[in-house]
Amino acid sequence: MENKNEGSLGTLNDEGSSLNSVEKDKCCTDDTCATSEKPKFKKELSLSVKQVIKADVKDSCCSTYGSTGDTCCQSPAESIKKDDCCTDDTCATSEKPKFKKQLSLSIKQVPKADVKDSCCQPSSVPVVKDCCTDESCTSHHESIETVSDSQNTQGLEFRIGGMDCPSCAETIEKSILKINGVQSVRLNYSTAKLQTKVEDTKISEQIEKQVQKLGFSIEPLVSTDMQVFNVEGMDCAACAVSIEKHLLKRSDVEQVSVNFSTGKMKIAHQTNADTIIREVEKVGYKAVPVSQGKPSLQPKSFFDGLLLTSFSGLTLLLGFVLSLVEVPSILPILLYAASIILGGYKPAKSAFYAVKSGSLDMNVLMSAAAIGAALIGQWLEGATVVFLFAIGNALQNKSIERTRNSIRGLMDLAPSEAWIKEDGQWLKKAAEEVSVGQIMMVKPGEKIPLDGEVLSGNSSVNQAPITGESLPVDKGPGDPVYAGTVNQNGSLEIRVTKIVKDTAIARIIHLVEEAQEQKSPTQAFVDRFAKVYTPIVFVLAVLIAIIPPLAGWGTWSDWFYKALELLVVACPCALVISTPVAIVSAIGNAARNGILIKGGAFLEIAGALQVIAFDKTGTLTEGNPQVTTILPVEAQEPDILSIALTIEEQSMHPIAKAITEYAKGKNAENRAGSAFKAIPGKGAQAHIEGEEYYAGNLKLFREIGVDVTQFRTKVEELQQQGNSIVIIGSKEKILGVIAVADTIRKATVIALQQLKTVGIEKSVMLTGDNKGTAKQVAASARVDDYMADLMPEDKVTAIKQLQAGGKVVAMVGDGINDAPALATANLGIAMGGAGTDAAIETADIILMADNLEKLPHTVKLSRKALKIIKQNIWFSLIVKVVALAFIFPGWLTLWIAVLSDTGAALLVILNSLRLLNTKD
Repeated sequence: MENKNEGSLGTLNDEGSSLNSVEKDKCCTDDTCATSEKPKFKKELSLSVKQVIKADVKDSCCSTYGSTGDTCCQSPAESIKKDDCCTDDTCATSEKPKFKKQLSLSIKQVPKADVKDSCCQPSSVPVVKDCCTDESCTSHHESIETVSDSQNTQGLEFRIGGMDCPSCAETIEKSILKINGVQSVRLNYSTAKLQTKVEDTKISEQIEKQVQKLGFSIEPLVSTDMQVFNVEGMDCAACAVSIEKHLLKRSDVEQVSVNFSTGKMKIAHQTNADTIIREVEKVGYKAVPVSQGKPSLQPKSFFDGLLLTSFSGLTLLLGFVLSLVEVPSILPILLYAASIILGGYKPAKSAFYAVKSGSLDMNVLMSAAAIGAALIGQWLEGATVVFLFAIGNALQNKSIERTRNSIRGLMDLAPSEAWIKEDGQWLKKAAEEVSVGQIMMVKPGEKIPLDGEVLSGNSSVNQAPITGESLPVDKGPGDPVYAGTVNQNGSLEIRVTKIVKDTAIARIIHLVEEAQEQKSPTQAFVDRFAKVYTPIVFVLAVLIAIIPPLAGWGTWSDWFYKALELLVVACPCALVISTPVAIVSAIGNAARNGILIKGGAFLEIAGALQVIAFDKTGTLTEGNPQVTTILPVEAQEPDILSIALTIEEQSMHPIAKAITEYAKGKNAENRAGSAFKAIPGKGAQAHIEGEEYYAGNLKLFREIGVDVTQFRTKVEELQQQGNSIVIIGSKEKILGVIAVADTIRKATVIALQQLKTVGIEKSVMLTGDNKGTAKQVAASARVDDYMADLMPEDKVTAIKQLQAGGKVVAMVGDGINDAPALATANLGIAMGGAGTDAAIETADIILMADNLEKLPHTVKLSRKALKIIKQNIWFSLIVKVVALAFIFPGWLTLWIAVLSDTGAALLVILNSLRLLNTKD
C-alpha cells in the first residue's frame, strides 16, 4: 500500500490491519490502560485482546507516537519507551504475533464499561490527550490538524481487470498516487479491488483514465452509502453540472457526482430512489438505478481481447513460413516486426507507464527482451517472445478471474425485487427500497429477497447457500429466514428485519472480500523475497551484458542475448501468485459451503491444527435442555418452581431458559424479586420477599455454607445419568433440586469421526458442568477427553495446557460466552454465524450453520490449501533455478524462457483452482 498522508487515521501496518484507539480507565492508576481494539459493543470487549501486541505488556499507558517527552508507545514494530506512568516493568512490545496464544494473558486488561477517556491511539496517529500525568491529560495541537485532514478525505473503490501479475498492482498504485488529491492507494491483486482515499470524489474520473492508460479496465464499485444511477439524455458536460446543482439544493442530498463521459451519477442521500428519479426528470433527464437496469456496456476497443494476439500469431507464422522459402529476407523481418507491434502494443504501453511511475514489472522486462532481440537481429525470437507472452497473459487472466469470481456469485443469490404489502395490495419493489418492518410474500420455489421473521405460513427452506446445511429447515411463525435461501413448499409472509446491505449474505460477502485482501504469513514472505529478487537479477543482467564483452570473453551480441534471457527469468510472477490465488480459491470455496474464513493467516493455522477443544452446551449438544426431574427437599414442587422462575427468568443461559419454560408450563407463580445477580460458573441469586435465594450448583452452596450431604448421593446419581443439577435454596436451607438434561446434536458424532480422518490428533470437551454429566456427554459424543467444573477463566488455562509442547489448538464455541477461550486458542471457531452478529465479530472462522457439520470440511480444505501452496512455491523456485542454470551453457532461448515463465504461472493458477472444486 502506498500512502502519502502518513498521519491519517487508520494507517495500515504490515499485516493489513490498524491499531484502534484504546480507552482509559482512571488514567494511569493501578489499572493501567490495556492496548486492545476498541469494541463496538460492551458484550464484545473480550474481542479486543486479539489486537494486543504482546501478552506480557502490563503498563501500556500510551502517549503520542513520534513526539517527545512523555512518549510511552511507538509503532508496533518498535520498542516502547518507559515514562512516569509505567511501573517497574519496562513497557515493551514486538511485532504483531501470528498466533493468538500470545494474547491470552491480556484478557483482564480489556477496558471496563465505565471507561471515560481515550488514552492510547494508533501508532500512526498523535493522540489528543497524554495520560501520563496524575489526573489530567494535556492536549497536542498537531493531532487536531491530523484528524481534520483525515475527515476531509473520502473513500473510492474500483474493480480492476486485466492484471496478470502482482507487479501490475504495484504499477497501478504508484501511478495513481501521483494524481493530485489522492491521499492513499491500495490495490489487492487477489481480489482486483482498488481502494483509494481522495480529497474530492471528482478525482474518480482521473483515476479511471489513468488506469485505462496503463492498459487495464476499471469499474467503480458502489459504496454502502452511495447509490449509483445511469443518467440518460445528457449531451454535454454542462448537463452533468446542472443535475448536480439541482440535486444539491435538497437538504436530504448529502453528496452527488455526475460523470458525463460514463453517464453515471453517484449520490449519497437520505430519501428514496423514486424521489431522486423525479428530481432528475425535473431537469430534463432520466435516471435509472443500476440495480434495476443493466449498466451500459463500454464498447470494446480494437486493442482489447485476443484480436491483436491472433493477428500477431498469424503474422509470426507467415513470417516463419516465408523464411523457409526463397524470398527476400526483408519480407520475413517485416512480418516479424508486425507481429511484435501487434502483440506487444498493450505490454509496451503498460511498460511505458510502469517505467514512468518507477515500477519494474513483467511488462517492462518482456518489452525490453523483445526490443533487445530485434536490435541484435533475432526477429523470430522477439516475435515469439511477444506472442507467447500475450497468449500466456490471456490464459492467466481467464484463469485468475475464475478465482476472483469465486465469491461474486454469492451476490446473485438474493433476488433484486420483492413482493411487498402496501395499502392492502402486493406490489413488486426493488429490494433496496424495502424498509425494516415491511411485510413481504415469498411463494413456493422462490428465493427470499431479504432477512426476516416469518409472520404466517409454514414451509421448508433450503439454507444451503448461506449455512451449507445439507437438509432443508422447517420454518413457521417466529422463525428467522435469510436472503438468498429458497422457499420450497408453502407460501410465507415475512416481516423484514434487515435492509439489503445488512443481510446475512451481504455480511458474508463483505467479510470474505476483506479476508481475501489480507496477506497470509507465507504470502508476505514471498512478496518480500520477490521485491529483492527482481532488482538483483535485473542488475545482474545489465552487468552480464557489459562486463564479459569488455573483458574479451565473448561477443557483445552473445552476452547481450544472455542478458535478455536473464531479464525474462527475472520476473517472479509464478512465485508471487503461488500463495494468493490458492488462498482466494480456498476462502471462496469455504464461503459457498457456509464457512467464513477471515483471512489467509487463519486458513494456514487451520491447516496445521492438531487439537480441537469444544464447548459443551450449544456446541456438542443441542443447546436446548429439558427439565427431567424435580427433587423436593424442604419445599414442595410449586414453591421450588416459583423461586426458580423468579431467579432464572433474568438469565440467558440455556439451562436457565429450560427451567423458566418448564416453570411457566406448570403455571408457577413469578414472585417479586430484586437485586438479581449472576455468579459466573456457579449460578445466580435474587432478593425475594425479604430473603436471599440462590439457584446454582453444589460448589455455590458449599461456598455459602449450606450442608448438602443429605441428598448428595441422589444428586451424584442424577449427574451420572447425564443431568445438569440446579439446586434451589437460601443460606439456611435447601428447597429442592432440579435436574436438566441436553441431547447430543445429530451432526456431532459424525463430525468428530470425520475430524479424525482428516488428521486431527485429539478432541477435548470443556465444560463448566459436573464431572458426571461431562463424562456421560463425552462418551455419547465420542470426544477423546473432557475437562469439567471449569469457570470461564479455567477454560483459558485449559487451552494453554493443550498448547503445551507447541500444539496448535482451536476452540469451538458460540462466540459470546467462550470469547476468552476463543482468543487464547491459536484459532477461534464460532457456530451459528447466520443468526448472530456476535459470532461473526468474535471468531476467526465462522460456521454459518448452528452445528458442526462443516467443521471437517474446513480442516480438510485448509490442509489441502497448505499442500497446494507448498507445491506452487517449490515448483516456481525449481523452474527459475533450472532456467537460470540453462542460460550460461547456451541451452536456453528467449522463447523457452518466456514459456517457462508464463507456463509456470499458468500451471500455478490451475493447480490453485483445484481448491474451488474441493468437496466434503
